[in-house]
Amino acid sequence: MCGIIGYTPTRTDHHSNRDILNVLMDGLSDLEYRGYDSAGVAIANASVSVYKRNGELSELEEMVPNGPIDGYAGIGHTRWSTHGPPSDENAHPHTDCDGSVAVVHNGIIENYRVLRDELEAAGHEFDSETDTEVIPHLIETSLEQGADIETAFRRAIDRLNGSFAVAAVFSGSEAVYATRNQSPLVLGIGDDGYHLASDVPAFLEYTDQVVYLQDDQFAKLSPAGVEISDKRGTVVDMPVKTVEWDPEEAGKSGYDHYMLKEINEQPRAIRNCIRGRTDEMAGTVSIDELDGIDRPKRIHLVSCGTSYHASLYAARLFRAGGIPATAFYASEYDAGAVPIDGDTLVIGVTQSGETADTLGALRDANRRGAETLAVTNVVGSSASRETDHVMYIRAGPEISVAATKTFASQQVALAMLSSTLTDECSREFVEGLRALPDQIQSILDQSRATEIADVYANSDAYFVIGRGYSAPVALEGALKMKEITYKHAEGFPGGELKHGPLALVTERTPVIAIVTGESNAEEMIGNMKEVEAREAPVIAVTDSPDVVENYADHILRIPQTAWQFTPILANVQLQLLAYWTANQLGRSIDKPRNLAKSVTVK
Repeated sequence: MCGIIGYTPTRTDHHSNRDILNVLMDGLSDLEYRGYDSAGVAIANASVSVYKRNGELSELEEMVPNGPIDGYAGIGHTRWSTHGPPSDENAHPHTDCDGSVAVVHNGIIENYRVLRDELEAAGHEFDSETDTEVIPHLIETSLEQGADIETAFRRAIDRLNGSFAVAAVFSGSEAVYATRNQSPLVLGIGDDGYHLASDVPAFLEYTDQVVYLQDDQFAKLSPAGVEISDKRGTVVDMPVKTVEWDPEEAGKSGYDHYMLKEINEQPRAIRNCIRGRTDEMAGTVSIDELDGIDRPKRIHLVSCGTSYHASLYAARLFRAGGIPATAFYASEYDAGAVPIDGDTLVIGVTQSGETADTLGALRDANRRGAETLAVTNVVGSSASRETDHVMYIRAGPEISVAATKTFASQQVALAMLSSTLTDECSREFVEGLRALPDQIQSILDQSRATEIADVYANSDAYFVIGRGYSAPVALEGALKMKEITYKHAEGFPGGELKHGPLALVTERTPVIAIVTGESNAEEMIGNMKEVEAREAPVIAVTDSPDVVENYADHILRIPQTAWQFTPILANVQLQLLAYWTANQLGRSIDKPRNLAKSVTVK
């Protein structure tokens, strides 16, 4: 959630801020997927020019100047409201009393109320309800006391409690100053300038050379280069890494929505996930980066949202292989209340590697002596740096807020991880893995989800049921439906239908039943009959159409495969059904209301 962008050109001569402004606006556009309700930019020259507006980025585009104005450096921000509702006043950047300092900020400043009271008592005037606004006023106080810019910036940051990423520009200065604590910031090293952002796609069109800033590190971006230092001011050398994502991967490539593009990218994403990790002839899976992990006594999986559903699926696989495993909501994980020691492997499943609740759970596990592993998509993310081991899912950039290809890649990665830790691998398993991309492509080519969505788009609610390994996918299918259609949707194990949810079933509540070879088909058919008796339409997602055709109004077919992978195939049909339903309803599919792609606050 929230997006920061910053830029300073390498040129030291005067130049039009239209160049800087274009870079900032392009970056904000590339960060729209993170979720936001207002946007703004600040350009530093002899003074600081600030433009910010409540609403979509298009609203901001209407107010920024068209003519050339000299500028040295700039910052921008897309805000997702926490302190104070969406408004022009609460939009970032925020300034000090005389407008010579502009600041953008992600995260939560926990002690802002105390700081604000102190500053107001000293005569500072505030224009917003945000926690962020205390930062420029703290900087202003130090500048008035004679500190130089960098010292004033550091002193202000030292007063803050909480999680944050902060960037600032100053009148008359060519530099952007930035720091982070438990909120992501990445630097981009380009030929024509230096960038900073919350995420790589914000500047990927300009450079693929990046530095991942770590907690309590400070960065100064100026025409002379990038200087990184620690909390004490000591300059540190940080490795420059090459991002292997193609800039075109972050575009729509002709699709109407990123979500549809990313659903269709799943065959390639899974090929990338398994590449170099399987030997079909030997029937083995080998994950080189995890060679140092021994079979643990127990496994805890910590995650949120879609990643939690992938964790539920994985926990079943680990238990089937003889390792006790439990999936926890990361926000509810209390390592002090469950058995945890050096024989416990705590796996954090997080697409971004920056999810605040998941990072908190992993840090708690580290403190208690557990071995930790991150299963993530982002190289250099906080989760990848702070755990003992990391396994990358290799899905490539995912822009749509609703996760699709990363969920499939998480399932595949976790299935491979399970096979290695439990020694439950087989030739059938590896063959199933290798067949997945082509099988998913066949679903994409032949799915009837579009026509079914047309029939049921105006339903009152949707229920998704499954058993065994398909139960977590039922939860995920319902989550996708509610995220992007804004319709009520519930997912639960088929056996729970009669323990409450059946009271809500009517002829206007379609029931989507996942009936696959690993499910108990007889029991699932029983559930289908229960809802059919209440006149609810039934949509079956199945690899056995002959078994269910007499009990379903519609069938969405999936190929037969190894039992571990039928949930992955079933999920593709559920993704398509949710997408086409939302499309029929005219929803904002890539940026659903009130939601953010990367949730970096607790």
